[in-house]
Amino acid sequence: MKTTNVAIFASGNGTNCENIIKHFAGSEEVKIKFVLSNRSSAFALVRAQQLGVETIVVDSIQLKDESTMMDILQSHSIDYIILAGFLPIVPSYIVNSFPNHIVNIHPSLLPKFGGKGMWGHHVHEAVKAAGEAETGITIHFVNDECDSGTIIKQFKVSLSPDDTAKDIEEKVHNLEMTHFPKVLECIFSNKFA
Repeated sequence: MKTTNVAIFASGNGTNCENIIKHFAGSEEVKIKFVLSNRSSAFALVRAQQLGVETIVVDSIQLKDESTMMDILQSHSIDYIILAGFLPIVPSYIVNSFPNHIVNIHPSLLPKFGGKGMWGHHVHEAVKAAGEAETGITIHFVNDECDSGTIIKQFKVSLSPDDTAKDIEEKVHNLEMTHFPKVLECIFSNKFA
């Protein structure tokens, strides 16, 4: 059976990144080849290094440079790219080279609370301000439009009027930790095909 080679792109703290690495540790079928970040200070890089995963930092110029990025991806024989809190828009040439092989997780029930500027606490504050009775996570393929790729799976959680934006964030984070690696496993093994 062919090994699925995975790259994780992350910009921040890296809890999802770490969770995915741990989930697939020791797997014969899935290999996390590297974690790439656009920020050298991203704690995701520290988490990856502590778990023995290669790390790569690229600046905005390198990210936009097709030959630089495609060299990195091809030299590691990458099959899937997972966005785990990666803030830059993925360049079109990468999206076009990996159709339905770039997966993002978004902290709301898309299409609600998606699009430019909607990430992290901005999403949870918007959900709170709108008085939503539920929120959740959306795992979706990446296309050329921000947060508008084909939805693979959504998971919901109920909200109470007393929930603060921080409470909402915690509920959503729990969904991410529980479901993201399992959904990725299904994607990699073509269970959603």
